[in-house]
Amino acid sequence: MIRVAAVGDIHLAPGSEGVLRPAFETVHDHADVLLLAGDLTRHGTPEEAEVVAGEVAGLPVPVVAVLGNHDYHSDQEKAVVQVLADAGVTVLEGESVVLEVGGHRVGIAGAKGFGGGFAGRCGSDFGEPEMKAFMQYGRACADRLHEALTELADAGCDARVALTHYAPVPDTLAGEPPEIHPFLGSYLLAEAIDATGADLAVHGHAHLGTEHGMTLGGVHVRNVAMPVIDRAFAVYRLGDHGASAGR
Repeated sequence: MIRVAAVGDIHLAPGSEGVLRPAFETVHDHADVLLLAGDLTRHGTPEEAEVVAGEVAGLPVPVVAVLGNHDYHSDQEKAVVQVLADAGVTVLEGESVVLEVGGHRVGIAGAKGFGGGFAGRCGSDFGEPEMKAFMQYGRACADRLHEALTELADAGCDARVALTHYAPVPDTLAGEPPEIHPFLGSYLLAEAIDATGADLAVHGHAHLGTEHGMTLGGVHVRNVAMPVIDRAFAVYRLGDHGASAGR
């Protein structure tokens, strides 16, 4: 059994020091790895990233993250990644990592993702250059997730997790206004996940959404935005029967 702790949308900044550290210091009692599903900062500055780094540095479990839209706001995402990496966090964007935890090999494929919408209510790369660029960027993000998952296909993993910020399915957006669904996720992410398979997909971004969902291919999806899970992290157990909710 592999235990995965996950949370997104923690939105830390100077003044937030120590808010999550006490809970994070207990994570090894509940999980084998901690996943951070983006929007780690408020405005994407290195100073805010330093606060995040202080909350997770030196934890006794591996910490793997993707960035979110807030982490890109100040156009300093590379500096944000460097601060987190210096604290021991593995930040993924179209990449994968295989971890040896609890006697098992767990593969994490990560990409921020992007919007675009879902089947029947999605945009298309037609018309104005701005619309084409929006949709093409979303497809490129999904392609990066697909590439990362493909890397894990032959890696001999006992479990594979897709980590994104944007939602791959509309299920976990229930509670959000339907008008903004195209800005909260994309069906292309689910297609990337189903094309190669995974045992679990986690995302954030949708603060008013719902925790539980599933892709058409049967992959369990969990919205781990902190306002949704209402705790420092949620824990999911991966075994012979897929993902189950824990703590």
